[in-house]
Amino acid sequence: MYFDHPLCDLGHVCSKGGHDAWAKPHMRIADQLKYKFVLSLEGFDVATNLKWIMSSSSIAVMPRAKYETWFMEGRLIPDQHYICIKDDYSDLEEKLNYYINHPQQAMEIVKNANEYVRQFRNKKQERLLNLLILDKYFYYTGQTSGWILG
Repeated sequence: MYFDHPLCDLGHVCSKGGHDAWAKPHMRIADQLKYKFVLSLEGFDVATNLKWIMSSSSIAVMPRAKYETWFMEGRLIPDQHYICIKDDYSDLEEKLNYYINHPQQAMEIVKNANEYVRQFRNKKQERLLNLLILDKYFYYTGQTSGWILG
């Protein structure tokens, strides 16, 4: 729908499937981050680029997340942490133009996204959470009686 659209630089990068005319070479993360907006689309699983987009000065553009990971995607607020588009992408152009014309609101999304990511940068807290998750896993799979929580 948006291949060769003036607002978009996108294409098909996989070696299998897709339309040959839509094929484009893989773009490095550093090159993607030169853009103000970066699409973050789920496939068969979570959109793995969401974390580095939200850690940058670019803005993630995506439909509401359907998959949940340790990043707690379900806690992300549309148009506060990312630019929310419809599942069929039909409002992509409208949303991009809105934020191009409202740069202060775009910068607010970047600030909010960076703040959201900051919670995962506390190494001590992340290690403790990892131990608690392992403890629950071992407990519920009958491998221990709960060595941390008792």
